[in-house]
Amino acid sequence: MVFQTAALLIRARGPDEFWRKRKIFKLAAHFYGRKRNCYSIAIRYVHRALQYATKGRKLKKEDMANLWDTRVSAGCEEHGVSYPLLREGLARSNILLNRKVLADLAIWEPYSFKALTQVAWTKMREDDDAASKELKDTPPSNVVTRGLLD
Repeated sequence: MVFQTAALLIRARGPDEFWRKRKIFKLAAHFYGRKRNCYSIAIRYVHRALQYATKGRKLKKEDMANLWDTRVSAGCEEHGVSYPLLREGLARSNILLNRKVLADLAIWEPYSFKALTQVAWTKMREDDDAASKELKDTPPSNVVTRGLLD
């Protein structure tokens, strides 16, 4: 590339400018109007869209966690155990399942979830602490533990 003056040499940004702009225009390809075609406008809207995407990923995680909690709480209410008691009973029984797995069991495997609630209920009743006072008096008929064998 031959430059006739020093001013033209300084003004030329080189081949990198094409690729830098192309990156922005690819991200702006789905925008309407000048936001898509004009670089100075496109770069503003692309940066804003990337900020929204970053926030959206965090909000999606929070929304999913709330959905899982709601699903597990609904399943617990169906079987007469509160959600905190279910978590505590499963932890004491050394059944370590996270919210996502519990929610999937509550939705797609109701019998398995019912068995988990019964195990948690039995463990909390065996330990007989203050938290288990709100449980129903009728034990599940199909859960047998060492504490019930005495």
